[in-house]
Amino acid sequence: MSHHLTLCGRSDTLFSDDALSSIHKAGRGLPRAVNNLARQALVAAYANRSTIVDEKAAHQAITEVDAE
Repeated sequence: MSHHLTLCGRSDTLFSDDALSSIHKAGRGLPRAVNNLARQALVAAYANRSTIVDEKAAHQAITEVDAE
């Protein structure tokens, strides 16, 4: 993943440890569920004008995906 981030011009942390833990727990370790939650968390972080996916963005993603 760091290779892809470098190609995009980003070398710092993209997901906080708390966000990763929440996404993994909510996705129950299932790759597709984790991927969908991570994508939604990225969108939430962008909407919040945040430079990192934090616990708030992860929670927004989990809430939105659970609502679907």
